[in-house]
Amino acid sequence: MAVYSVIVHVSPLPGVLDPSAAAVMRALPALGFDGVSNAQIGKIITFDVESNNIDSARAEVDEMCQHLLANPVIEIYSIDIAPANESVSA
Repeated sequence: MAVYSVIVHVSPLPGVLDPSAAAVMRALPALGFDGVSNAQIGKIITFDVESNNIDSARAEVDEMCQHLLANPVIEIYSIDIAPANESVSA
């Protein structure tokens, strides 16, 4: 089995209430940062996974996202995956 490095990016679906992003959007102009729009606050989850090949690893991580790492009803996610000896960046 090979080891793969995984980065999962999770963020709210467009149109879903994001109170943290709303707070950031209110605070930025008060700090002198104008012209910022469409903020989203998300999360990044990193881990290594063992699998037979990159396709089966991606399928397994996708299943993890659907069942635990993200809430598909209100969140969208993307998966970056690479062999553990190669770099994968957030």
